[in-house]
Amino acid sequence: MLRYTLMRLGIFVGCLVVVWGAVYSGIAPRGLGDSNGLWVVLLALLISAPISFVVLRKERDRASVQVAQRVDRMKANLDANRSQEDGADDTTRVQGQAS
Repeated sequence: MLRYTLMRLGIFVGCLVVVWGAVYSGIAPRGLGDSNGLWVVLLALLISAPISFVVLRKERDRASVQVAQRVDRMKANLDANRSQEDGADDTTRVQGQAS
């Protein structure tokens, strides 16, 4: 997941540099008043999102599989803990009724 995040951040930074260059060279319009920095960041986000979606598809699928495996492992551990607790509870009840 860290690898995917860093790759996505890299694409955003690349788009930010390109958009910044386009805005300051006059190719893209500047923001209104003091909003130029916000305009550049929003435009870079808008451009980087579909690029990331297409370019990082395999990496996103790989990260998704890893997250799903981790969730399954956590569920299995939780179920194992529940069964141990149920067994201990049953043993305590039996001992309490036998007394």
